[in-house]
Amino acid sequence: METIIQEVKSKFVSRFQAEPLLVTSPGRINLIGEHTDYNDGYVLPAAIDKYIIGGFSKSNNNSCILHSINYDEEISITLDDLEPRAKGNWVNYVLGVIHEIRALGRDIGGFCLTIGGNIPEGAGLSSSAALENCVAIGLNELFQLDLSKEELISVSMRAEQNFVGVACGIMDQYASMFGKKDHAILLDCENLEAKLLPIQSDDYQWVLLNTQVEHSLVDSPFNQRKEECKSGVKELQKSFDNIASLRHANINQLDIIRSKISDLVYKRCSYVLEENERVLKAKKALESKDWKELGTLLYASHEGLKTKYEVSCPELDFLVDQTKSRKEVPGSRMMGGGFGGCTLNLVSTSYVDSFIKEMNDLYRDNFNMELEAYVVSITDGTHLVD
Repeated sequence: METIIQEVKSKFVSRFQAEPLLVTSPGRINLIGEHTDYNDGYVLPAAIDKYIIGGFSKSNNNSCILHSINYDEEISITLDDLEPRAKGNWVNYVLGVIHEIRALGRDIGGFCLTIGGNIPEGAGLSSSAALENCVAIGLNELFQLDLSKEELISVSMRAEQNFVGVACGIMDQYASMFGKKDHAILLDCENLEAKLLPIQSDDYQWVLLNTQVEHSLVDSPFNQRKEECKSGVKELQKSFDNIASLRHANINQLDIIRSKISDLVYKRCSYVLEENERVLKAKKALESKDWKELGTLLYASHEGLKTKYEVSCPELDFLVDQTKSRKEVPGSRMMGGGFGGCTLNLVSTSYVDSFIKEMNDLYRDNFNMELEAYVVSITDGTHLVD
């Protein structure tokens, strides 16, 4: 991280001749609980040592100069011109945060921003949430807006929903903002009650294998899955009281209304209900340090994402399948919104190097592509750099 911080600071000073306010904002992994957040369910994420770094200072007028190191691009805007750019443009995440802060009645002046980082895009590590949180914290501090971190993660989520067009839940923004070193977060997405769970183990490491199949949630069927779940909830509400979301339903109730919903909607909803149960079981496994049980739950999660929620892809399935014969890997699953990105693997520490080499060789032979592997550590959430 220090290298990225120094790069952002150096380029900011060179471009704007000012000392920046610096913010670091991490990506995240999600141990288990995929696609449950926007259904008010449970998730188990953790912030990781991949970061977005932002440098900020005020400008002398109503204009904003936004500079991305990774894209080698600079964009100038005025605060009266916050129209979204083309789909997938990084600047939309910045504009969305500005828009949502102003919607709260907070005044923002012009500012200069330099952004850099090492979170791979499209890998399911929430580079977008990290960017949103970075901008939200930076502007909150720069203009003394006095917004709480809870308010800022809502700003970040609404920016992605309303400005970028992804019907996301709160998990990514929450994990990036509130992550704690060596801990996962059991998060109740309905009421944002959270419990920190120690996750550090000398015996196992978390290894991400990036398929290099990039996904864009804006263009993927991600939003469609949310609508399919809503359809199931509407039918449940006709037969049962107090079903505000899938969080409040159970599989028996879903079976009772099965004839009134399509097979597709049944599959989507049953996956969510089962995944919520897996998260709660994973909590117990972590508390008892039962890594074998945790691994079993990871495999079950992937199977549900593959066959019921249908957000996997051949590359992800291949990588997960290849781990099942390796006793040094208790569990593996696809992670993130799906349709590409990374698998999350729980790997014996002594086997990590061999695992990465073996999996890369297999992947190259089958898909003629190289894997990117990241051995990640669990870190603290978004904060100002001293």
